[in-house]
Formats: sequence, C-alpha cells, structure tokens
Amino acid sequence: MPDPTVTSRIGLVAATAAGRRHAQTVAAAWPHARLVAGESVTDALRTAWAQCDAVVAFLATGAVVRVLAPLLADKRSDPAVVVVDEAARHAVALLGGHTGGNDLAEQVGALLDARPVITTATDTVGLPGLDTLGWPVRGAVAAVSRAILDGEPVQVIADAQWPLPALPPNVQPRPVVAASAAGTGAASADTGAASADTGAESAAESDSGAEQGSGYRLFVTDRVVPLDGRTAVLRPPSLVAGVGASRGVPAAEVAELLHRVLAEAGLDPASLRCLATADIKADEAGIRSTADALGVPLVTWPATRLAAVDVPHPSEVVRAAVGTPSVAEAAALLGPDGRPGDATLLVGKTATAMATVAVARHAPRGRLAVVGLGPGAADLRTPRAVAELRRAAVVVGLDQYLDQVRDVLRPGSRVLASGLGAEEARARAAVAEAVAGRAVALVGSGDAGVYAMASPALEYADERIDVVGVPGVTAALAAGALLGAPLGHDHAYVSLSDLHTPWEVIERRVTAAAEGDFVTLFYNPRSRARDWQLGKALGILAAHRPPDTPVGVVRNASRPGEWVHVATLATLDPTVVDMYSVVVVGNSDTRVVAGRMVTPRGYRWRS
Repeated sequence: MPDPTVTSRIGLVAATAAGRRHAQTVAAAWPHARLVAGESVTDALRTAWAQCDAVVAFLATGAVVRVLAPLLADKRSDPAVVVVDEAARHAVALLGGHTGGNDLAEQVGALLDARPVITTATDTVGLPGLDTLGWPVRGAVAAVSRAILDGEPVQVIADAQWPLPALPPNVQPRPVVAASAAGTGAASADTGAASADTGAESAAESDSGAEQGSGYRLFVTDRVVPLDGRTAVLRPPSLVAGVGASRGVPAAEVAELLHRVLAEAGLDPASLRCLATADIKADEAGIRSTADALGVPLVTWPATRLAAVDVPHPSEVVRAAVGTPSVAEAAALLGPDGRPGDATLLVGKTATAMATVAVARHAPRGRLAVVGLGPGAADLRTPRAVAELRRAAVVVGLDQYLDQVRDVLRPGSRVLASGLGAEEARARAAVAEAVAGRAVALVGSGDAGVYAMASPALEYADERIDVVGVPGVTAALAAGALLGAPLGHDHAYVSLSDLHTPWEVIERRVTAAAEGDFVTLFYNPRSRARDWQLGKALGILAAHRPPDTPVGVVRNASRPGEWVHVATLATLDPTVVDMYSVVVVGNSDTRVVAGRMVTPRGYRWRS
C-alpha cells in the first residue's frame, strides 16, 4: 500500500469518545487521514467508503460488516478497511488485505500500539498472493491460490523467465514456452497484425487445451489464453505500443486502433508497459488521454533517437514531416528504456486516417536487489530490506548473515550461502542468477554499499538486469548511536585491512584524515593476522590532535555480546579491538559528556 502519510485518502469513522480519541491520534500523524462525519455512524461509514481510498473504522467488526456488505463490488477496486476495537488493542484487516488492508493494519497497529490481525491465507503462511505481485491477474485467481495453499500441483506456464518471487515446491514451472517465429516479424503495413502472433496464440490454445481438467495452471504471458475454473493468468509488463498521429487526432481513434491491433494479434492490453511516441507528440491530447485511460505512462523520444532504430517499414514521407522515418515502430522497439535489442516487433505499423500503432514485446530482465541488513538486530533491519528478501526467489550471502534472516524468507526461496573470503564468488553468483531472469537478493551487513557486497556485484552487473539498492544502518551509525554523538561533524571512514589495499595507500588516507581533523572511523581494525595496523593508525592521529582525544570502541553493535568502551588516544589498548569492532576517534573538539562521546556541530542555527 502507498505510504498513508503521502498519497492515500484515509477515512476515519468513530462512534464513541474513545474511538474519536484514537481517530484523532491517527489524523494528527497522517495528514491525509480525516474523521468523516455523517448524520449517523452508518452514514459516515458509507461516505468514507465512497470517498476514500481506505477506511479505518473504530467500531465493532459486526457493525462494519452489516453496513459495508451491500456495497462490496470488486476487491481490486473496493477500499481497504481496517477495524480497530474500542480499547485499540487490535487492528483487524477486514477488507482488501492484498490491496493495502494488511499494510494499513500494520501501520495503524504501530501508531496506536495495537496488535495487527492479518487473516489473508497467503500472508499467514508466508506465500506470495497472486494479486500482490504488482501485475494484473485474471481468471480463477481464488481457485489457483487455494490450490497453492493446499499443496496441490500447480503448473507455471510462461513465455519467458520472469523474475517471480519464490513459490512453494508444489508450484512447478513448465519449460519456457517461446513465442513462435510467426510472432517475431512485423505484420504488413496494409493488413495490420491479424496474423502477426497467430503462432504464439495457437501455442497458448494448444498448451492450455492439452491440460484441461488435469490440474491447476498459472500462465505468465501477454497472450490471450482460454480460461477455465483452474486457470489464472499473470500479465507481465512485456508490451510497448508505439503511437504516431496527426495533429489533433481524437483519443477515440487512437484507443480504437490500439485495442483492435492488440485483439487481432491475440495480445492482452493488461500487459502494456507504456505507450511510446516522438517528443513532438508529447502534448498530443489524443495520445496522452489514451495512455491515461490505460493507466500506463507515455514515454517520448527525440526524432534523432527514433531515426537510429532499424525498422521494417521506414517512410520518407514521415522523415520529411517529423525528422525520423519511423515513429510507431521505432518507439515501440525503444520502449521505456531505449534498448531496441531487447525487443521483438510483433505488430508492424498499422494506420487509420490520423493514427498509427505498432507493438513490440520486450524481453524480461532479471532483478538484483543488493540489501543491507543493518548491524544485526532485527529491529534495525529496514522494512524495505524485509520486503526485498520476501520478493526474491534466490537469496545470496555470507552464511552467518543469512542465518539472521531465514525466518523472513518465503517458502521455496533458494538460498546460496558461502563462508568468509568468498565475496567475489558470491557477487558473481548473484549476478549470474539475475542474468538468468530470476529475482535475486544479495545481502550484506550494515549497508551493502559500505565495505560490502554492492561494489563487487555492480562491477559484474550490466544492462541485462535491473538493480535495486536497499540501504541499511551501517556499523558506523550503530556504533555512533551507542557511543553518543561522535559523528556530529565531518567524519571519514577508513578500512585498515591491507588484504586488497596496500598499506602505503591506507597510511596516506589516515594521514589526510588526521591533517583535516576529521572524526575517523576504522573498519576492519584488527585481526589475529593483522595486529599492528591499528596502533600505527592511532599513532598518526595522535601526532595531529591532543592525547586526551576520545576514542570509542564498539564490538558486536546490536548483536549478542555487545560491548562499548570509551578511552583516549593516550590510553586505548589496541588488544581490546578485533574484527567485530568499530573504532571511532574523535576530532580535536570531541569531548566526553556524562560518559558519552560528543562532537560539536561546529555551527549555530541562525534565527
């Protein structure tokens, strides 16, 4: 669900003084939440249902059910509803669990210190609901979801390897069904796309027909497939429609042409990722309103970029008019990312009096999430990190880090664990899994971009995959919070490990930090094999700041065995430091106040 404090209109309904107090707490925290008034509670609840994206009712569950039951229409469009009891002990996700209700119950619970109550079957057992993957889903969604939950065999039949979340063992993919050669070429400019994808459509009909009555199926395809009581279809965002038009083209003409082309090609509009056109058509109301009606973005490209795309039906007339021999075909192939090499033209340009449409299929891209787990404690792990771990089908990481998160992984997740010293191998394995089209999470402690796995992974990652970075609470931040406020002014991070960086380089960096009077944080400060580097680094700093400069050592921040020690440059014993420690050396202004390190900000707010 979108952040309730930013985008959602949340209606609050209460009947009692206690309920109104709880509602006021929510309204004070969330600017877009408001108490809905009415001549009666029933009237207020109906008004909130009609006007808001979500409803939080401080009422009895039975009362809410009796009022809202006659208003239910479609779970994909009905508002999410959460019910909070009189004492605010529970926040029950009553309606729309997979359209925001479950998340809203969690958020309301956190705000009111109430226990969220989630009863959605897939959520309670840790499985991804088919309607939570972010793609349109059609067909027998409830029946297939129930089969997944009950452990019955479910076949996944996909046109390509899409980065789906982990699915349980009873959900087995059939080998990828490639689109036919008939669907890879462009249709005639005169006849349109009536035969462009008939091979692929026939494959779909044959594929599903052969399995009628033999089990449950989940198609992952942009093709139209026959539906029955055992078949659901996920619509991946694989199609891009390129659109060209004369000035002032009616929206109805663009929309009618687009839907006709898709229907004749056996393609579902729900798989449209975007409409694409030339920059000079960006303000064309007929094109823009068509994109809005479909709920997809409109992507535009300059004529010079479109002109560089090889298309089957270039036109010198079009070149003379807009500076490129193709708008519709070239824009369809460029798609949202400008990668024509990933696209196959399914439908060549098809024209009416004022509009032209072409359709391309864009290959799926694997997904690599580089996830920082924080310093170790579960409550310092970000919700986004947890969401990415549950989004992944493959999770890669150091064995001891993976042990911290196994409880949040979905059933069916494949875990690739390795020991210390295998960073390069882990990075290569994660990228290889993503290149194969899978959804992958590569985990590291703290923030994955700080002395961790993001750097080696992104050295190997290329344009074949999408990369998502998930920040985490760093060891430095965790240590700083335990020490007090040592990072209140400029500070520098330095790793003292010379396994990959020559000591001469490290020494120059420590010297620069000392000369600049930076608060200095040492990562990898000392090990059994590297027992002299920390003393050498502290000596460099001691030559540039007073001997009573505070030095903090934090070992196992937020983990079992946590230990915090404050000394000075003159008194610190390096032997108390190991590889599980972070050392924080203050600058010349850092002081110890009530046992806590404090570095002044160095400036004052101006009134």
